[in-house]
Amino acid sequence: MTGHVELAPSILASDFAHLAEQVQAALAGGGTVVHVDVMDGHFVPNITIGPPVVKSLRKVTGAVLDCHLMIENPDLYIPEFAEAGADWISVHQEACRHLDRSIQLIHSFGKKAGVVLNPATPVDTLSEVLDVVDFVLVMSVNPGFGGQKFLRNALHKIRALAEIRATLGLNFRIEVDGGVALDTVEDVVKAGAEILVAGSAVFGGIGGIGSGGGSGGASAIEANARKLLQAARSAALLSA
Repeated sequence: MTGHVELAPSILASDFAHLAEQVQAALAGGGTVVHVDVMDGHFVPNITIGPPVVKSLRKVTGAVLDCHLMIENPDLYIPEFAEAGADWISVHQEACRHLDRSIQLIHSFGKKAGVVLNPATPVDTLSEVLDVVDFVLVMSVNPGFGGQKFLRNALHKIRALAEIRATLGLNFRIEVDGGVALDTVEDVVKAGAEILVAGSAVFGGIGGIGSGGGSGGASAIEANARKLLQAARSAALLSA
């Protein structure tokens, strides 16, 4: 591994009426990265949020804002997300006609650039960009909705990326998104993932906008985050 395990709470499963409070609770539980799922209703069958929400989040937290662009023509919107306060911006391999150009565009704003792989997309499609990306995000569900069951074929992709990284001496980090919970986190970490995106397991929602537990759930959110991160770090120690 290139670094320690980090928890990235996904706001897709939060209650947007209490977004600031719930994000702060997840961070208090040990989260260090706020994962923002951006969907356009075209690349994926759901519509979520855009740069204004990122700008609002930037006002209430200094944590890393990780914007996952599940959208068509991401190059058109990368500047807006960068200016809104995103720290990391990831684009889908499947959505980018000129992937290297998209990565360069993200870097031109001084942001960390990631590339995302859908469940059916093989790792070798990234062979020409692994030396220029900061992280690779492996989707362990089909993108579009939270609360889905973990797809175990993601584990061999995580292992393959970890092996390639070690063999070639590269420095990209490995992120995983989808179905990460107490019953899957050990396998995910042992496979080599270091950044763990978790929505329902942290916020307790069912995976849609406004599906969280309301303002009274802050203490539960903090406890959920802490418990998941502790399980992840225990798994990391075992696999060290």
